[in-house]
Amino acid sequence: MQYVNFGSAGVKVSRVALGLGLRGQGDEKEARNLVAAALDQGVNLFDCANIYGLMDDRRQRGTSEMLLGKALKGRRDDVVITSKVHGSVDAGPNDSGLSRYHILREVERSLQRLDTDRIDVYLIHGRDTSTPLDETFQALDSLVRQGKIRYVGICNHQAWQVAQALRVQERISAAPLITVQNPYNLLNRTLEREMFPMVAEMGLGVMVYSPLAVGLLSGVYRPDSLPEENSLWGGRRRHAFQDVVRDRVADVVAEVMAVAGRLEATPGQVAQAWILSHPEVTCIISGADVAAHIEDTAGAVDLNLPAAEIRRLDVVSSGLQTVLDGSIFEPDR
Repeated sequence: MQYVNFGSAGVKVSRVALGLGLRGQGDEKEARNLVAAALDQGVNLFDCANIYGLMDDRRQRGTSEMLLGKALKGRRDDVVITSKVHGSVDAGPNDSGLSRYHILREVERSLQRLDTDRIDVYLIHGRDTSTPLDETFQALDSLVRQGKIRYVGICNHQAWQVAQALRVQERISAAPLITVQNPYNLLNRTLEREMFPMVAEMGLGVMVYSPLAVGLLSGVYRPDSLPEENSLWGGRRRHAFQDVVRDRVADVVAEVMAVAGRLEATPGQVAQAWILSHPEVTCIISGADVAAHIEDTAGAVDLNLPAAEIRRLDVVSSGLQTVLDGSIFEPDR
């Protein structure tokens, strides 16, 4: 495993983070085994959120933090934990957003579930246009000063919004952001236009989620055949697969598989090694559900893509901005 500075901060993190979304894992014991496998691979960065739970079930909100806390017993000082605040935790008027009220309440709940005295990086999980930025960042800075969080990050914002946040933090003398977290992969290269130049200038890290484009670049799916019915893109979701995996997207999937064949690597390793070849990227967040997934992702760190293969992948995916979210899986959209 390789370790790098988290943006301009002094703390060092692995090039692979384990994401605790656990959308395909419903067994707590297996999830804890997954954390152990990540530790065995040298992963020291674990990405969580107050709304994450087993099988992405709303009734399981918070279970990811709880099982992570249990799995890291005796290893807490060896790892860097991120968690997030913003998403809805219940139906009340103050059960979501970035108000001081919600942030201070939710950080205490996360600390309790994680069974720890601090969260290393606390990230804003989304935008809240109803709360002044001053209020949000003053609340976060108070937590930094109390030692309940060590650093601040931001997710799912555009480059200009990140720059705006940094200006507010500077004006109120708050601890600045150290990282952004956004989707980035061969099918969605949106970050390259404005975010990458901005983070390079400001010294921010980049945590990349959805590096395999919701599994499309994992090697499980082929552009010339329908997915298995028991797969994520199979069954009643085949309409989405056929809508998405065509034309240039199909060309990218095919090229990733071809490069993998030439390098004797897995398609997932090729797709993720391409991401790690970008100097702006700090780490990729693995959405692994089982130990084999995180082991495969860890292999991407040591895969040195030849310049010629990087160029082929660059050309075939140039300008793609294929956004993959939950709406593509709705059968009656």
